[in-house]
Amino acid sequence: MNATATDPTLSPLELQLQHVRQLQVDGQHAQALQIAQTLLVDAADRHDVLYLVARSQRYLGQTDAALQTLARIEQTHPHYSRLHEERGHCYVVLRDAPRAIDALLRAVNINPALPSSWNLLEGLYRMTGDATNAATAASHVATLKRLAPEVVRATSHFSDGEFDPAEQVIRAYLLKTGNDIEAMRLLARIGLARDVLDDAETLLEAVLKLAPDYRAARYDYACVLLERHLYKRACEEAEKLLALEPDHLDYRALYASASVGLGEHDRAIMLYRRLVHEVPDAADLHLSLAHSLKTQGKQAEAIEAYRAATAARPNFGDAYWSLANLKTYRFTDDEITRMRVQEAAPATPVVDRYHLCFALGKALEDRGDYAKSWRYYSQGNALKRSESRYRPEIIEINARKQAEVCTRDFFASRNGVGASQPDPIFIVGLPRAGSTLIEQILASHSQVEGTHELGEIPRMVLDLQGRDLDFDNPRYPGVLAELAPEDFLKLGEKYLSDTRIYRSGKPYFIDKMPNNFRHIGLIHLMLPNAKIIDARREPLACCFSNVKQLFATGQEFTYSVEDIARYYRSYLELMQQWDDVLPGRVLRVHHEDVVDDLESNVRRILNFCGLPFEASCLEFYKTARSVRTASSEQVRQPIFRDGLDQWTKYEPWLDALKDALGDARARYR
Repeated sequence: MNATATDPTLSPLELQLQHVRQLQVDGQHAQALQIAQTLLVDAADRHDVLYLVARSQRYLGQTDAALQTLARIEQTHPHYSRLHEERGHCYVVLRDAPRAIDALLRAVNINPALPSSWNLLEGLYRMTGDATNAATAASHVATLKRLAPEVVRATSHFSDGEFDPAEQVIRAYLLKTGNDIEAMRLLARIGLARDVLDDAETLLEAVLKLAPDYRAARYDYACVLLERHLYKRACEEAEKLLALEPDHLDYRALYASASVGLGEHDRAIMLYRRLVHEVPDAADLHLSLAHSLKTQGKQAEAIEAYRAATAARPNFGDAYWSLANLKTYRFTDDEITRMRVQEAAPATPVVDRYHLCFALGKALEDRGDYAKSWRYYSQGNALKRSESRYRPEIIEINARKQAEVCTRDFFASRNGVGASQPDPIFIVGLPRAGSTLIEQILASHSQVEGTHELGEIPRMVLDLQGRDLDFDNPRYPGVLAELAPEDFLKLGEKYLSDTRIYRSGKPYFIDKMPNNFRHIGLIHLMLPNAKIIDARREPLACCFSNVKQLFATGQEFTYSVEDIARYYRSYLELMQQWDDVLPGRVLRVHHEDVVDDLESNVRRILNFCGLPFEASCLEFYKTARSVRTASSEQVRQPIFRDGLDQWTKYEPWLDALKDALGDARARYR
């Protein structure tokens, strides 16, 4: 047994798998197959075990059995490249060149770092007289030969979603060799996949300094900027790429996405329409087009585009959920049947399954079948929570630290710091608490710019926390005590500068990022004259509304009853802290009050913001503007009470939520 087999960090199963792989290298396939099949008793769904079984079956001449084993893998891991590569090998044994080529092409489209597949493809194409494709395959073989073996191996792991081994291999290689632009780019791509965006940005900047003409790295860099919500810079990088290759589909799609981030929806819609015309089977492009159309209030066209996405990919859960998330859309019997079939299909990926579950929950809710609706909502939440790394104690630690640092004396000793401009109006609170309604009311005023949920404050907090995050003992908010008065001025000026791209010249603008309630102390210090509004909703109604909402990104606390209740209680405690140390700084607006008495509350909100009353704020639903949140269609209608008591339809299943909320139901006012 080789030395690495005794690695104490490996589990017993991993040690056995390593042993099987070594037996295969040594040509001992009968013994390898016997051990691998034994492992299947306790690991029946492990695709890596099944792959080893199929491989030994092929070497032992059991080709039909190998193909059956590979079919089992495909049911749960259809995008595992090595299953398609192994299937290609099987068809080569069976002398079925067309099927072999098809399987190998699927393999390399998922994972381009498969030398064996490219070699086989080159030979098969030459055998079938296809010189052009043979030359293409040969060029890929040559490219892989030019790369370091470690880079090829790590790329292969990365392409199959095996990020841990990919990172281990590539970091060890970089420590040994120093600057290798392919290795650095791969490490950045791993960072992007793992949402370690600052490291990915730094790595790609270094790559582009070494190789400024490296288009693939520039594209990755633009993607990182997009994920960091640095939309202007992402647009600039996309424009550089398009100047070189104006017809490149990926560059055009990236430019459209960055345009959406900047609020340039007309440009984005034009770009997406051209793309779906050229690539009608690209479900993701239909979805992106639909999102932009929805944001612009073009509901009928958005529905058509969402349906085109489901036609292009029948199990595309996000497209079905997006239809449900219009809130006003009603599914047909046929659509509900199709969703149920796709949700139950073993080959449907988890991400599509939970999207389909939330969509079915909404579809059945609209039909009054609350028991089945709740079952789908619960299943969708469980699936989503199973892949989440959310830790509720991190939020609670942050709230306690805020209370320790941000005292009355702390603010009194820093009075007058920050940028004095009164331009921003922050709307904070929980999602689904009525913040979009308040935003739409304010954005209907002639002096106020409606933007969207801006990422500038969360990004500043990440910068203040630093790269080495310690969630149990975070650097922020304690670092606020270390900052000099001029630091808060710089932060305020940076915020105003970074958000200017979303404005058209009106005196005031809205930042509706709800999670900013956790950073009111920072906001006060850097922008002492900004207005802050806390959108609050009755806890049971608010938490229930969150539990049945699937968010595009973030808001990971909403996918279990326990998590959302803990988050709501933490929110109440922190907002009480801000009321105590910054009295009068935050205006609290209860959603139920706005629904019951619109005009009085509109006048109260405008008065707090120092704005004269305008009747257009009462007719907010007539204001034409881009709205991105789940309430986009609701705020385009007159105010209605239907949603206030929606939770009562599900009361038989909400005892756990009531218990978890405890006294929050009484003290939220």
